[in-house]
Amino acid sequence: MKKSDFNYQLPEQLIAQYPLPERTASRLLKLDKQTAAISDCQFADFIDMLSSDDLLVFNDTKVMPARLFAQKASGGKVEILIERIEDTHRALAHVKASKSPKTDGLLILENGAVCRVLGRESDLFRLQFETEASLLELLSEVGHIPLPPYISRADEVSDLDRYQTVFADQPGAVAAPTAGLHFDQATLDKLEQKGVARSFVTLHVGSGTFRPVRVEDLSEHVMHKESYSVSQACVEAVRQTRQRGGRIVAIGTTAVRALESASTSGELQAGFGDTDLFITPGYQFKSVDALLTNFHLPESTLLMLVSAFAGYDAVMNAYSHAITEQYRFFSYGDAMVVI
Repeated sequence: MKKSDFNYQLPEQLIAQYPLPERTASRLLKLDKQTAAISDCQFADFIDMLSSDDLLVFNDTKVMPARLFAQKASGGKVEILIERIEDTHRALAHVKASKSPKTDGLLILENGAVCRVLGRESDLFRLQFETEASLLELLSEVGHIPLPPYISRADEVSDLDRYQTVFADQPGAVAAPTAGLHFDQATLDKLEQKGVARSFVTLHVGSGTFRPVRVEDLSEHVMHKESYSVSQACVEAVRQTRQRGGRIVAIGTTAVRALESASTSGELQAGFGDTDLFITPGYQFKSVDALLTNFHLPESTLLMLVSAFAGYDAVMNAYSHAITEQYRFFSYGDAMVVI
């Protein structure tokens, strides 16, 4: 398939700029995987779509306040987006400036802390933060939540909470696993009371998730890498679910990528590493039976993944329906379940 096959026209007003007051207040478009039938629901209805035999798999990554503002010694303004922490004081990052900083150049953060440019690795800069505090502590002090590029406003205090899942645990992401944003603790408690099992994987969502596909031929696209981890406990939970005839319900495309990356041998295995798995129509899923997700950007790798899971025609028809019915799109938007 071609990149242009996944294009669609989205009215700008449907891009959610803020979350709804309540996490669970979103609408939910239900897509039947077998019949391609569409139903307009509320997110609260999701619980009724599950049985006590099912297993929900969440991504427990935690979004870092990874955006930093600084200036060069010459006074030029700089914006830093941490992509990956390498150790307590070193990271790979995107650096935006009128002129790219040179190796050994110093960047002065808003609190006066100094960051040294060690060099480049492809389109990323390797930075050394010359502070007593660890990088995570520094980010906690002066970092900003890295809202996606389609949210056309500065981050606010409320984003520290709302652009984070209530079960976030493992710091390392620069973008939220947005399907998980719809869950509050009360909903998790109701699922537990119903007997629906849950497990966790970790996939640290990188800024590459927003990188546009630049080639028309999808076979030529080079997927960005993201680090993931699947525990033996998760593998065992999936095995038990299969044994009792339940479904593996991935909460978000990032949970799908983690599970499928750990299933390249044909069955799910515990492990960790970097994944550049690019899922497009024709892919044979090994560890996922149902998917809860948000609505994704035109021509994005995430839309391609959902189309691979639910069927290209069914997904594009569902998106057309969502636009007509004025669903809210992208990170702070409404949800879709393929079940």
